[in-house]
Amino acid sequence: MSSNKTWTDVVMPQLAESLVSATIGKWLKKPGDPVEQYEPICEVITDKVNAELPSTLDGVMGEILAQEGETIDVGAVICRIETQGAEQAHAEPAPQPETSISAAASPADTSQRSRYSPAVQTLAAEHGLNLSTIQGTGMGGRITRKDVLAYIESGGAGSQSAPAIQAAPIPKQPVLTQPQAQVLPGHVTTAPVIPQPQANEPVRHSGIHLSDTPKLPTIEVEGGQAEHYIDITPIRNTIATKMRQSVSEIPHGWMMIEVDVTNLVQLRNKLKNEFKAKEGVNLTYLAFMIKAVVNAIKDYPIMNSVWAVDKIIVKRDINISLAVGTDDSVMTPVIKKADQKNIAGLAREVEELARKTREGKLKLDDMQGGTFTVNNTGSFGSILSQPIINYPQAAILTFESIVKRPVVINDMIGVRSMANFCLSLDHRILDGVICGRFMQRVKDNIEAYSLDTQVY
Repeated sequence: MSSNKTWTDVVMPQLAESLVSATIGKWLKKPGDPVEQYEPICEVITDKVNAELPSTLDGVMGEILAQEGETIDVGAVICRIETQGAEQAHAEPAPQPETSISAAASPADTSQRSRYSPAVQTLAAEHGLNLSTIQGTGMGGRITRKDVLAYIESGGAGSQSAPAIQAAPIPKQPVLTQPQAQVLPGHVTTAPVIPQPQANEPVRHSGIHLSDTPKLPTIEVEGGQAEHYIDITPIRNTIATKMRQSVSEIPHGWMMIEVDVTNLVQLRNKLKNEFKAKEGVNLTYLAFMIKAVVNAIKDYPIMNSVWAVDKIIVKRDINISLAVGTDDSVMTPVIKKADQKNIAGLAREVEELARKTREGKLKLDDMQGGTFTVNNTGSFGSILSQPIINYPQAAILTFESIVKRPVVINDMIGVRSMANFCLSLDHRILDGVICGRFMQRVKDNIEAYSLDTQVY
């Protein structure tokens, strides 16, 4: 019997075109655990995100060669999976008894109950299933592909009374999850429960940040000492590395301009209720500001560039990265080809990317290709900031709080809604003259909004 068993090496895939390595964040399977095709076996960290790495075959988890927190080159072996031979490796897996999988976790353990693999989501979408009604037999109560197939065979697909969960097809890129706590050797820990937004939970509409009161990190006090120790998670270490690279390699310049947004405030107040009723998303100031920035980049395309040592590469597409704050990190999902979208389209994109970030459903493709970054620091009440450039881009722009101030207009004092716009720039590529003109164009575009401006 054992002669039919073979060992298959699992290597670190190239998750993105420019990726040369990735860090093992957390193993979801341990040696001896059953593994199904498409079922995630570990989380890998790259470019500020966690990506679940799915298995390509059915079998049993064997030796783990890469430890949590270890950075592995693309193509290097990270683990081995035991299969039943080449003739069965690609065959349709037969249903297994429930007890063969549930041994990996206690029946009362439901910590993984709400995490679905791409294969499970696809089957649910194809058969219109409500995944909350299916019993999970995987580790931590997780629903496996075989659980869904068994449910369909038992006739459950046609008897759904609850609304079906809408699931997307299998993504080409691994599905991202919220950052998980790193498990250190010799410490018994449990994965943190990521709170899901409730229907009556207040939502911040002034920006794209996800909570009014960010969760504070857990602090462990070493006996009697005055110091506090906080473990550095892999995702925090990645952010630190990127920020250090940006500051050490890019000579940062900085400038600020103040903008009269009175007309914009009046325009948004006029349209926001009707837009919400029609589109189902909020019409935020950010959509108008992104449109003004994109139009300014069209006039000054050098802002949409990167430094390449012996040349400057000006990007053709204008892909706007949004700095979205989560409870314990910052992610930068991208609005692709923002120059081809109107204000309504940008508002929908902002809402969708913020929702996917909040629910941990970002894909690697959502994080790739940004050419210019914007951040709505005004949602925190900030009136002045000095952002760090999102490497390797040439600039980052922040929108500060809208504040009513007395302003002199034609030798008369009037009360106007004012906001500061702050720009950090790569001084290898950009100089004060071009950036000053760019900022002035952004100012002109925003102050040109009127009650007649169309969002479609």
